[in-house]
Amino acid sequence: MTKMLSVNPKVSLQDIKQFEQEYEVTLPKQYVDFLLEYNGGFPQESNFKISDDEGESLVNKFYGIGDMKSNLGKVFEVLEGEIPEDFISIGNDPGGNEILLGVSGEYQGKVYFWIHDIEPEDEMDNMFILADSFTGFFNNLYESE
Repeated sequence: MTKMLSVNPKVSLQDIKQFEQEYEVTLPKQYVDFLLEYNGGFPQESNFKISDDEGESLVNKFYGIGDMKSNLGKVFEVLEGEIPEDFISIGNDPGGNEILLGVSGEYQGKVYFWIHDIEPEDEMDNMFILADSFTGFFNNLYESE
């Protein structure tokens, strides 16, 4: 199981509900549990496979709720209109690509990787599914060899 090297200041369920209301999103329960436990931060095991063609990457950091430099709210505002509306970014990799979590429709709860420098013909052309759930993604992170 993935360990966190450092985490952000704790948040309450009320803080999370306030975020959901402000940004008009419903966060999956597994992700809410992660926020309550860690509120983002830096994972020890951070590598993940994107696809056979794209290879692998690593989680630079998971965003949290609060006044930290890169928080869910700021990132949501910066990426609005850039990423499909059924998603929020929950983290990034060192190359500026984003780890997205589906927050509605058929994508609810699923984790995707969004590559910012691929110009998509269709809005999903630069996105790769990583896991069917946040817990599945988080628990499958691994250390580089």
